[in-house]
Amino acid sequence: MSKSHCGWTRRRFLGVAASSAAVTILPRFVLGGPKFVAPSDTVYIAIIGCGGQGRTNARGLFQQGDARIVAVADMRDKDDYGRFYYGGTAGRLPVKAEVEAHYGPKVPGFRCNDYVDFRRLFDQEKNIDAILCATPDHWHAGVTLAAIRRGKHVYCEKPLTHNIYEARKVAQAAAEAGVATQMGNQGRSDEGQRLTCEWIWDGAIGPVREVHAWSSAGGWASGRGRPQECPPVPEGFDWDLWLGPKPPRPYHPAYAPYNWRGWWAFGTGCVGDMGVHNIEPAFAALKLDHPISVEPVATAFRDEEVIAGDNHVIWEFGPRGDMPSVKVHWYDGSLQPPRPAELEPGRRLGEGSNGILLIGDKGTIMGGGWSRSPRIIPEPKMQAYKRPPKSLPRSPGHHRDWLNACKGQGKACSDFSYSARLAEFVLLGDVAIRAGEKIYWDGPNMRVTNVPAAQAFVQEAYRPGFDLDRI
Repeated sequence: MSKSHCGWTRRRFLGVAASSAAVTILPRFVLGGPKFVAPSDTVYIAIIGCGGQGRTNARGLFQQGDARIVAVADMRDKDDYGRFYYGGTAGRLPVKAEVEAHYGPKVPGFRCNDYVDFRRLFDQEKNIDAILCATPDHWHAGVTLAAIRRGKHVYCEKPLTHNIYEARKVAQAAAEAGVATQMGNQGRSDEGQRLTCEWIWDGAIGPVREVHAWSSAGGWASGRGRPQECPPVPEGFDWDLWLGPKPPRPYHPAYAPYNWRGWWAFGTGCVGDMGVHNIEPAFAALKLDHPISVEPVATAFRDEEVIAGDNHVIWEFGPRGDMPSVKVHWYDGSLQPPRPAELEPGRRLGEGSNGILLIGDKGTIMGGGWSRSPRIIPEPKMQAYKRPPKSLPRSPGHHRDWLNACKGQGKACSDFSYSARLAEFVLLGDVAIRAGEKIYWDGPNMRVTNVPAAQAFVQEAYRPGFDLDRI
């Protein structure tokens, strides 16, 4: 490495190794060996995007003894994340400080290098094994593809990409490179996800013909259209780099640090942000792939800039093997599905603000957000059900699962061959919302067949200099 992260330069390490008969195994990066890390080795990681999810993921990686964060990159040095679920500050410098505070007492001479531009990080930190991408959605594909081209393993926050074309491109690149990947839909690792699949496949509620999932999140942007004010760019913020592949526009705090989720240019709204969490059990259990159609039944308003809340979207799927046609409903903001007749009076629907209902010919499974706590309703029916033997492998945890994959121990449970298809599913909801009408989808050819204008939302244009193949 260009700088020592642990008090040992490569030259010093090699000198000690050559003179000591006791040292028989060198770290993978010294030998320039295969892409996968030896089981006994540390996985050296860079975090790109140090806002809310970046800091949260860093804290998750701290719990893994064989992971070490050695570099961070973010366009902003620090910002107030008091409204984020953990509160406090985040950004490049606070996360760097937290990383050094964690590893410093354990690793003599440790330092975490920090960069404004992640491209410079790749130039300087050539010996990292992996990156964790937690940027805004519009940067996911660019960062992820840049890492994959360099042979780095990738953990990318949801919904993987900003549009469908990017999802397919990222999945193809990862498959060709053979790197370990994971999308940050943590519910995919939850026990409830496995139980939902096993119960559905066991016939616990019969053939499923209807799914309802929801989240009260959304409404990150208020009003319509772009802000008219042009406040100065905060000190320590590279606004032009933050925009990246998007056309230039004046800075405004309505976009960053976290309200970017509510703007079509940067985010994917609640269906992208939360759909990959709350719909995922149905996507897996019902073996969904390309829908026939997607219909935006309701939305608060349509705007070319702002993503409205209060959406109700329906995906329609044809038969899959021995499974019948099914309609999948999504609700966000203040909207929720009708309360099932079999749900006991006074019992909460899902987890209240998040949940899922899988409705079969013989019963209903109700769960919370992130695949949590599935139950057949009403409860006496759950108690009477004889559960099948566990048939699916259990996850050791979402970060642990990815680190194991980095060490060549099989695919992670939400690797890009799976999660890109899940991302495409929710992103089609965005395409329908933006189109403002029911769309019909030719999945194999990645084409909306009845609304030509909607194709612009499937594959977007990039600002010169930020083409996906050149970053």
